[in-house]
Amino acid sequence: MAEVDTELVKTIVGRVLSELGQRNEPISVDTGRDGVFDHHDGVFDHVDQAVEATSRAQRIWHRQPLGEKARVIEALRQAMHDHADEFARMACEETGMGRVEDKILKHHNAANATPGLEDLTSRSWSGDHGLTVEEYAPYGVVAAITPSTHPVPVLLNSIIMIIASGNGAVFNVHPAAKKVSAYATGIFNRAIRSAGGPENLASMVKEPTMETVGRLFSHQDIPLIAATGGPAVVEAAFASGKKVIAAGPGNPPVVVDSTACLRSSARHIIFGAGFDNNILCIAEKETFVVEAVFSEFMDAMAQEGAVRLNSSQIETLSRKAFSRISSGKWAVNRDFIGKNASVLASAVGLKLLDEVRLLYGEVDFDHPFVEEEQMMPFMPVVKTRDVNEAMRLALEAEHRFGHTAMIHSNDLQAITEFCKVIDTDIVVVNGPSLAGNGPPAGEGYFSHTISSPTGEGICTPRDFARIRRICTYNSLRIV
Repeated sequence: MAEVDTELVKTIVGRVLSELGQRNEPISVDTGRDGVFDHHDGVFDHVDQAVEATSRAQRIWHRQPLGEKARVIEALRQAMHDHADEFARMACEETGMGRVEDKILKHHNAANATPGLEDLTSRSWSGDHGLTVEEYAPYGVVAAITPSTHPVPVLLNSIIMIIASGNGAVFNVHPAAKKVSAYATGIFNRAIRSAGGPENLASMVKEPTMETVGRLFSHQDIPLIAATGGPAVVEAAFASGKKVIAAGPGNPPVVVDSTACLRSSARHIIFGAGFDNNILCIAEKETFVVEAVFSEFMDAMAQEGAVRLNSSQIETLSRKAFSRISSGKWAVNRDFIGKNASVLASAVGLKLLDEVRLLYGEVDFDHPFVEEEQMMPFMPVVKTRDVNEAMRLALEAEHRFGHTAMIHSNDLQAITEFCKVIDTDIVVVNGPSLAGNGPPAGEGYFSHTISSPTGEGICTPRDFARIRRICTYNSLRIV
């Protein structure tokens, strides 16, 4: 294993927390009940305490029968269902992002659709030379980072995937969501214990800081890091010298060609980009429409309920939503991230009802709303000469993150070419972005950890497990 560059980790983590907008003043963490944390509820003052407690729990958990593990995971799912409304409201209040009704859906979906033990199927081979069997085994204790955008859904999704194969999990949650994260951690730990699991199987640091991230990443008892966040978070994880599952950034583009059903395209774009005010990493961020149907598409967006901004209004919003930083890149104003479309509209002098899901308007390709993953309910629409230019610009706008992309087309050749050109982990055809990550909008399995930088794609418990093989030479072949 490479030697840990602790200074590099500290430097990068400092930049991460600065970018995340960590508050300078301390924020008291409250369970929402009596305000007192019991270490049996998984919330610790220090990283070493959390890792030590979870290490003890993991050694017990690894040896528990599969039937007991199944009961624990089911108890976690039920706890999420029981508290989904409460978690959603607490997250909205603490982070100031998203829509309560959409967050409630996300919490229930994480409980329902996160894969568990069923994902860990063994393999075997039998032949002239005997029998070979492969099974999944734990790494030990996994360090995990969670975002402020979906704090509790990511927490539960990660816990289930990590513990399914016998691991324990220690979290450094986003500072802007530490209250709801701590409250949920306590509830999840009580659910684990009530179903027969060990205490502190999942834990977190009460006050997440630059130092706690660095200490957690470099801790000798942490063999695996699951990092959900932007490029700086991923870089910090890689600097640790550990094995990393990295969920990197995305800037998902949409292509609409001349064969698309435009009303359907508009409806799906509004749903995907407007869901939880566009803070999902897979959500539609910018749209490229061929010139032949551009005007008709823009009309369809209005007919489906989006509100169009003119060029003057778009520039006013841009000045308020973005600023240049020393690197020359755009920085997004956090006051607009995850806010309702009515808040953005108010910034340009429009008064809209909160029911409006999405604003949209025409921009040039080099506009900051196209270049940056802006995470707010405004859809920049770029006119292109043809579908080939649309694909080329979509690839540039996606920045080769390899995350997610959408195309609306009834031309199989165009769809095929787009999949090859864009080369993302997820491509959605003629549907909303949410369909690309399984239920409730699509098929397959679901995860909040979409690991483009490290190649796992949409993660499952198998990605948090070691493969172990036993071979019985020239024996145990029973036919």
